[in-house]
Amino acid sequence: MCGFLPLVNWLPGGHSAPWYPAFVSEWGSGSAIVLGVAVVLAVVSRRAGGLWRDGLGKSLSDWSHDHAILFGVVAATIALIIYGVVASAVFSRVPISIDELVQLVQARTFASGRLWQAASPSPEFYSVLNMVDLNGRYYSQFPPGGPAMLAVGVLLGAPWLIGPLCGAVAVAAFWSYLRVVEPRSGVAVGAVVLFALAPFAVFMAGSHMNHMPTLMWLVLAMAAMARVMTAARPAPVFAFANGLALGCAATIRPVDAVAFAVPAGVWYLAMALGSRARWRDVAAAGVGVAVPCAAMLWVNAHTTGEPLLFGYQVLWGRSHDLGFHRAPWGLAHTPSRGLELINLYFLRLQTYLYESSMPSLVPVLGALYLTPKVDRFDRYLLTSVSLVLGLYFAYWHDGFIFGPRFVFAMLPMLALWTARFPGLVRDRFGDGLGYRATWFGFGVAALLAVFVSVPMRVREYSRSFIPMRLDYVGAARRAKVENALIFVRESWGTQLMARMWALGISRSETELLYGKVDACTLELRIGAVERAGARDSAAFRALAPLLADSSRTVRSPLSPDVTERYLEGVRYAPVCVQRITEDRLGFTLLAPILYRDWGSNVYARDMHERNLALVRRYPDRPVYLLRPRDNDTGSPPELFLLRQDSLMTAWGGTE
Repeated sequence: MCGFLPLVNWLPGGHSAPWYPAFVSEWGSGSAIVLGVAVVLAVVSRRAGGLWRDGLGKSLSDWSHDHAILFGVVAATIALIIYGVVASAVFSRVPISIDELVQLVQARTFASGRLWQAASPSPEFYSVLNMVDLNGRYYSQFPPGGPAMLAVGVLLGAPWLIGPLCGAVAVAAFWSYLRVVEPRSGVAVGAVVLFALAPFAVFMAGSHMNHMPTLMWLVLAMAAMARVMTAARPAPVFAFANGLALGCAATIRPVDAVAFAVPAGVWYLAMALGSRARWRDVAAAGVGVAVPCAAMLWVNAHTTGEPLLFGYQVLWGRSHDLGFHRAPWGLAHTPSRGLELINLYFLRLQTYLYESSMPSLVPVLGALYLTPKVDRFDRYLLTSVSLVLGLYFAYWHDGFIFGPRFVFAMLPMLALWTARFPGLVRDRFGDGLGYRATWFGFGVAALLAVFVSVPMRVREYSRSFIPMRLDYVGAARRAKVENALIFVRESWGTQLMARMWALGISRSETELLYGKVDACTLELRIGAVERAGARDSAAFRALAPLLADSSRTVRSPLSPDVTERYLEGVRYAPVCVQRITEDRLGFTLLAPILYRDWGSNVYARDMHERNLALVRRYPDRPVYLLRPRDNDTGSPPELFLLRQDSLMTAWGGTE
């Protein structure tokens, strides 16, 4: 039901799926094409022998099992090549989302031998959304495991390659797992192919997101656990590997790791209660989990100050945690909103999983319905997937990039049950018309995906997030500018948020104020708070009364920055008019500069009169402004030389 009906549009939680009618239309037309062509081909194949050969794939499946290691290496190598091409051709080998970017910034910090960088005494020049800049420390909000893996890529000079490598290892590990748990060789081969080539997996592996590294560790854990659970005697080496892999996953995405670790732990305990010798496996798995988790807690203690305190809790408070409470954006996360999010994830999976012309979950649901029984490994995987859904049901954020990313850990289960569907159709209905139509349907859907849907998605992703792909330090390199102080012109809205962060206002309170208050009203009141010297909770209390008009603000019609808010009837002061004018002339981004090599130059966010603090800190450096020549998306940033005497006059005045 969650994968087909738009519950999100009917429930009062606040989310919506305005695209649902278009999706249903695509599902309808796509399903009609796939099923229609499949049935015609199935009928014709009875007379045209060339269309159908019994046991066509058996030779491949037999060869793969006779040469299991070679098949695994070939599958992983092909996957690595595809993922690498996507990373290069689609994502330009750069992080294109803020989550990817700040983890790469942290990876560079780790690669330099440090856990954190020294925070600037003037944080407004360098603060970005998901970086912690408190107590003199500057570090990513994310658990350390993801940045640690990217740090290996940084040391090798190719951080973009970590995602493809992890994806390739995950493919090999999934094949290793299936060799133990799946008795039907054809199903195992099909599941590996689907796992490796599902567009959801391909695009995620080509990115800098931490979901593929997490999935790699989870599948490695599954492969090791399968050997423990099928061994006639204790297998502490594999048990330790199982625990170690789960612990490594926990250092990247703790929620995903918990969903797979809890059922595994219950299974280990059940086996130990039946055989005292199996307590060796329990102990080995426990030690394996403890090693990476202890490292994570040590990193936390030296960054956040407490082993059990994570960076995102420092930045956003306990509102970031699982549960039904006020979320960081201000709205309350309720069971209704949780159900809406689960509904959104399933609806999106229907398209993004396989980019199929018909709903991608139909074979999975069909296989689950047709299967006469599930074995112990199926129960483990289905339980883990259920826990993933249950935990993210209690999480407030809508995780969407390259697909419903919070349910990416479901991929092994989805690939396996999709691959089982044709065989289950044959077992239930025989190898007649229905069985042939099923295989032809798979083939038609695959061809439409390869030649229609996937190319469209490639074009979409290739043309998105353009500002994140630009070479921001290239302007100085081309102009041969060295030892300069370069101010980066960001939007007025970004400057307002940076000023609130510098006042000690939390990220969640800043998001609330910025998303609800007229930009000019906020500009003037922030200035008053800065002059009064208020900070932290006192600063927020001074700004909070502005929320009284929050229901009346709309997206600003004045600025190209669509995040700025506007209140009808507010008369904009000269400083606000100037900021709007600057936005219209063009602005760029500071964040993509933070993970790049600056050379001898110093970059900082343009904060207007506040820039004097840095000009005085670097008195002998020429000063430049970095911004595009216009506000067209994708316009490359350029350097504009600023005369210091003019700057002193302008910034020392009433601006």
